[in-house]
Amino acid sequence: MISNLDRSQRLLVGHGALVLLVGFIVGFGFLFFLIGKVEVWPFGSYDYQLPGTYDAWRMAHMEGISNGLMMWILAGLMPTLSNYIKNTYRLAVGATIVGWTIIIASSLDPIFPEARGLAFRPESNLISDIAFFLFYIGIAVAFWVVITIAVKSLRPSA
Repeated sequence: MISNLDRSQRLLVGHGALVLLVGFIVGFGFLFFLIGKVEVWPFGSYDYQLPGTYDAWRMAHMEGISNGLMMWILAGLMPTLSNYIKNTYRLAVGATIVGWTIIIASSLDPIFPEARGLAFRPESNLISDIAFFLFYIGIAVAFWVVITIAVKSLRPSA
């Protein structure tokens, strides 16, 4: 039987790897944006300027890398956290939600015009509103994960 700790670590390591892979794939989009064409050896080169901005592509690429690595770091901390957090799996699910919502939301900006997700404006841009709510969920859950770790870690032991 898999323990709560093992299940938590496996969830974080597996989804952390997938979020990293999405960041890597977005990195190819960033590269193609920078060179102004889609070029894949040995398949050839196609003149096509990807939409978006430098900042949007860089952010989406780095969000995948930083969130995936943070999930791996949290997986590495799980044995210590399990000493004073009873349900580490709930924490792992929260971190997984953070990783996916942030990478999906940040990947919308370079692909769709004006989809930064900085504010909710239903009269303007549906994709931007979707990005906003994804960021909103991810950031709220990120606060919950970090506050839970801080409170449980700094609480005087019984």
